[in-house]
Amino acid sequence: MSKILFFNQGCRLNQAETAMLEQSFRSAGHMVVNANSEAEVVVVNTCTVTENGDADTRKLVAKIARENPTCKIALVGCQAQILKDRLLQLPNVHWVVGNALKMNLAQLVADTQTAEPQVIVPKIQRETFTIDTAAIDSRHTRANLKVQDGCDFYCAFCVIPFARGPARSREYHDAIREAVTLVGAGHQELILTGINIGTYNDGTYSFLELLDGILKIEGLKRLRISSIEPTTVDWQVIERMAQPNALCRYLHLPIQSGTDEILERMSRKYTVKEFTDFVDRVTRAVPNLGLGTDVIVGFPGETTALFDQTYALMESLPFTYFHVFSYSERLYARSQKQTDKVSQAEIQRRSKALRELGARKKDAFMTAQIGTVQPVLFETRKRGQWVGLTENYIRVAVPSDKNLENEIRSVLLTEIEQDKMRGALVAL
Repeated sequence: MSKILFFNQGCRLNQAETAMLEQSFRSAGHMVVNANSEAEVVVVNTCTVTENGDADTRKLVAKIARENPTCKIALVGCQAQILKDRLLQLPNVHWVVGNALKMNLAQLVADTQTAEPQVIVPKIQRETFTIDTAAIDSRHTRANLKVQDGCDFYCAFCVIPFARGPARSREYHDAIREAVTLVGAGHQELILTGINIGTYNDGTYSFLELLDGILKIEGLKRLRISSIEPTTVDWQVIERMAQPNALCRYLHLPIQSGTDEILERMSRKYTVKEFTDFVDRVTRAVPNLGLGTDVIVGFPGETTALFDQTYALMESLPFTYFHVFSYSERLYARSQKQTDKVSQAEIQRRSKALRELGARKKDAFMTAQIGTVQPVLFETRKRGQWVGLTENYIRVAVPSDKNLENEIRSVLLTEIEQDKMRGALVAL
């Protein structure tokens, strides 16, 4: 038996896989610990979406090795797939395992017979997949359900098709089996995750059919769709969202830019009009929808005038929040070859402006919720308050001495407190 410590970086898909890895090590007889000083093996599930993600891994590895010089570190996932040789140069790194085999890590660690570091990064194949281990999450109330992996879109800024491989889907019945297990383990909300989940198709079942299958599971209280490409959303999904069922009234639709010129340079698959028409239709169909997006600032060729157009569009659309990403060049991404680079100083200025706009949009959405009663799934207790989420993705804090963990309770929303709302429990 070894003592194993896990660190997760990046997206919800990584969170799901880290939860699976934890369960697989426990099943193999290992002990999962929370302190670096106790660990014999430290597993870092890495992210390489941005330059900051790469830097964060280097800093984390240095910190782990400094505090625990005898431990062995396993770097797995997207950085391992792309930067395998560079990662071996980091201190204490003993395994570098790409996305194709990272879920076999417990067995790989057990089979290690050599003191030499190992790089295990085979090519990722295009084929449907199953997963033996359920992502029962000991760290989070809500559970991520992996249903898809990889991407065939090859947006010009993106390294993920190279890190995650071709688009492929999980076998329908295997996904349903895990969903039943997660609900049975007490998770009241499941979040469908993948790289490009709207393209889900296992050869027999579509994404809509998968959604319908999960919604039939007895005991499921909430089902949330994570980030989904706007061109892949079947309108029947929106019709399900407008009906009274477990599907959360929430969408995260990445826009990336508010101008056709930059969208074309990014190799995105829609125009500004197509995106705005879809958003208008969705928000009319689903009242009080939580609508998020991603936007990239400083893509090559983004002039001040083009940025101003993006800013104006972001201001006009009914987003309830958005994530702002400062453009950074990624290995293999085609945007490296594009000219008309934007200076880092200008990227920072534009990013700051958009983040401030995003904060105002979020504040306006929360203001509109004051006086309404919303069901809240409570997750954690902080400074005497229980904190949870509404289905439309507002974080809510309620003062209470009761144990509300993993409970869904009706809350009267009363005021805004920084980036969340305060409320009062409504008597049952």
